[in-house]
Formats: sequence, C-alpha cells, structure tokens
Amino acid sequence: MINSGHLAQLAFTVVAAAGVYSFLTSAREGERRRMCTPACALRPQYANNNRTAPDFELPTLDGSTKKLSDYRGKVVVLNFWTKSCRPCLEEMPALADFARVLEKEGDLQLLTVSTDESVADARDTLLSVLAGDPPFVTFVDTENQFVSEKYGTKLYPETWFIDKQGVIRARFDGAREWMKPLNLEFAQSLRGPATCQVQFDNQEPIGPFKDVCNDIPLAI
Repeated sequence: MINSGHLAQLAFTVVAAAGVYSFLTSAREGERRRMCTPACALRPQYANNNRTAPDFELPTLDGSTKKLSDYRGKVVVLNFWTKSCRPCLEEMPALADFARVLEKEGDLQLLTVSTDESVADARDTLLSVLAGDPPFVTFVDTENQFVSEKYGTKLYPETWFIDKQGVIRARFDGAREWMKPLNLEFAQSLRGPATCQVQFDNQEPIGPFKDVCNDIPLAI
C-alpha cells in the first residue's frame, strides 16, 4: 500500500516534471520564434533548405573569372540585375550600402550578376549609377546561361540568400529597401547550424512550423 507521504512525493515529481517540460517547450518555441522573426516579417517568395545553389563560373568586372562556390563558407546574398531594369538601378545605391554592412560582418557576402552584353557594359552602368567602383563582386552572364536557365530568373531584380553550405534558403523578387535592419538580421540568421525552418511559397508560410509566423507583422 502506498502511504500518503509517497503519494505526495509522486505528485510533486509529476508536477515538477510537467513544469520542466512546459518550460523547455516554451523556451524552444521562443527560440524558434526569435530565429524566424526576420523571415516571417520579410515574407520571401520562396524559402526552404532542400536545394543547392547551381554553381557557375563567370567573368567579373576586374577581369578575372570566379565561381559562386569560391564563396562557400559564407552566407551569400546573390542579386540578379540588368541595365534595362529601372528598379535594379534604383535600388543599386542601397544595395551597395548593404554590401558594405555585410562586409563588416566577415562571413556575409553580397554578390551580383549582370546579364548585360559585356563586362565593359556592366562596369560602365555601375560606375554611372554608383559614381564609383561597386563595393561588391559583379559577375557578368552575357549569354544569360545561368541566371535564366539555372536559376529560372525572368524578372529583375531578384535576390537569393544562400547559406554557408551553398544551400538556397530564400528568394526575394523585386527591389527592396536594403538598409532596413531586417535584411541584415535575416542574413545573420543563416549562419547556422540552428536556422529558421519555416518554409515559404509565394510569400505564404507553409510546412510544419508555419504557425511560428502567427502574430509576427509583415514588414512594410
């Protein structure tokens, strides 16, 4: 027969265990919400972690040839643009400022890819728009071989966030206000290994963790 003392001790143990479980669950949910706040607020057109970014090797403005995979080990913000795209040129000064902010972080890198006719054409466009040399590496895909065929980009500007392992984590369509803190916070959140697991399709959160975005306001 279990005496009252043993029953009280058992009840205390059950209550304590329930309290610890509740605390751990709450802490886990709080951390998940913290990690996902930038993504939930920015609402990318696409977000997942199941695709490796197609590698490419292209000429750059400085006359060298580089690969996207040369930047493995860094979080990469990859922006596609062309001189005939007015929103691309309008956002370029802010994108340049964003590149300078990322550079200070050490492990965050902005890269751009132009689909203009030549390296000289892309260089002249950036010199005109930025009134000087760009603070980021620019690849030139004159045949639109990688931007269109490998990434499926049809409308510009388009920006991809790629984690340190080379996995595509998000895609944003259209021009953005790059100096808003959330853009930096989102890039920082991809440093891993713990990253937001909420998936997005056409700006809508999907998947098992979609409810994390509940009550997180959309950034305007």
